[in-house]
Amino acid sequence: MPDNRVRVRFAPSPTGRLHIGGARTAIYNWAFARAMGGDFILRIEDTDPERSTQENVDVIINAMKWMGLSWDEGPEVGGEAGPYFQMQRMDTYARALETLRERGAAYPCFCTKEQLDEKRAHAEMQEGGYAGYDRTCRNIPTADAQARIDAGEPHVWRLRVPDDHGPVEFDDAVYGHMSFPIDVMDDMILVRSDGSPTYNFAVVCDDANMGITHVIRGDDHLSNTPRQILIYEALGFDVPTFAHLSMILGPDKKKLSKRHGATSVEEYRDRGYLPDAIVNFLALLGWSLDGETTIIDRETLCGHFSLDRITKKDAIFDETKLDWMNGVYIRELSAERWVELSRPWLTETVALGRSVATGANVVPTPNPSDPNAPQPEPVQIREAVREAAEAYVAEHAEALEQLFPLVAERLQRLSETPQKLAFLFWGPNVSLDEKSVRKVLTKDGARADEALRACRDVLADTSRAWEAISLEAACRALAEPLDMKLKNLLQPLRVAVCGNMVSPPLFESIELIERDDVLARIDATLEAVFKA
Repeated sequence: MPDNRVRVRFAPSPTGRLHIGGARTAIYNWAFARAMGGDFILRIEDTDPERSTQENVDVIINAMKWMGLSWDEGPEVGGEAGPYFQMQRMDTYARALETLRERGAAYPCFCTKEQLDEKRAHAEMQEGGYAGYDRTCRNIPTADAQARIDAGEPHVWRLRVPDDHGPVEFDDAVYGHMSFPIDVMDDMILVRSDGSPTYNFAVVCDDANMGITHVIRGDDHLSNTPRQILIYEALGFDVPTFAHLSMILGPDKKKLSKRHGATSVEEYRDRGYLPDAIVNFLALLGWSLDGETTIIDRETLCGHFSLDRITKKDAIFDETKLDWMNGVYIRELSAERWVELSRPWLTETVALGRSVATGANVVPTPNPSDPNAPQPEPVQIREAVREAAEAYVAEHAEALEQLFPLVAERLQRLSETPQKLAFLFWGPNVSLDEKSVRKVLTKDGARADEALRACRDVLADTSRAWEAISLEAACRALAEPLDMKLKNLLQPLRVAVCGNMVSPPLFESIELIERDDVLARIDATLEAVFKA
């Protein structure tokens, strides 16, 4: 590896899903590596045997792939600095400990947990409080310590912090110059009594052995940095450049958590967000291109990302902005790509529509004059209907591309597709929205039934082409002879055909529905609402 080549890593613990905060860290490392022509390494820190699972490893890897954050070394890729799982690197930690022992930089500590807890409790009652391990075992003669080890006495290994060491100082790429007094650095544990390395020891060994030049991570690790620097120095390794990232907060200015809604990459994927939008949005939570540009594609991000434009200010996760940004990216899709990305939601769209079309679970129109009337049950999709819908989407992908123009300007998330397009698959049946019935069809003086009958006559004329332009022109021409505002004329038709007063373009939608089905929906609406 060239001495001047940038090498960064993202090192998640497989103890759960990939959190949005971790995803941002991954994006920053990936973008920095690409901007600098360096290497981006994925390393799995799986030293927590109780919580680290293969399932979680798969979830993290799949989330990284979904976001398009390809790594140069790591799981499924390999590399000269592997292996890339900490549990497979135990020999490297053992060798590092042996080096420290030979240099007198590490010593065994035989204090039991009970002894340490008692000392801590006593120290906390004294003026000044607890100041860390009191170095009880630091000066045990080497021969005596070895005899106790040979006798099988449980022990840990601690770092011997030099007595003459001054403050631990470093220049953080985000926070600037940092200085930590040495007297707050106690002789930390490097290796536990069961032989497993502590986090600080393992991460230093891994980063040094993998040639990591820049450590970009959350600022919750800022307090670990001086301890890790002491380990770097004891092992004789070069200290990398550190860049600590501020926290991501919810709208209430508190740490982003489940109470704010979704927090994992997987959840946002399943809610219909696009990977490009997620990468763009997270990149701007703490970094900016020029302080003004909001939509930043991957090429621009990877061409201009730099550590000096990362801010120390905590970032606020604004889901409203994310929705807007996701809508921008949806509009930039081709119809073919939209169908490809929307397959699960298009399946839901067809399934919901067919559940109404078959007459099963049709939502009846409640009596708008009786607010106490029982509310209809939501449509339940039978498994057979869902399976048939999945097959339909797979076989009719090209035809489904016609739906994209109807919703391209209206979608903020792909998951909104079913509620906006299911009506296209209702066949002759209709599922009327109660609010729309009340505000459009039964409103005093609306003359909605008159408007519906007039529009029905136009749509029933088979001599007219079943095309949006001609159908719309003919229906619009009814306004003047009926002495009716255009809104009052066409809104009832929208509700009767689409079930809702808020829907995609009306006549473009009508063109995609069979003529007989449109007429049947109008008839059903007249019967249900006006008893005509």
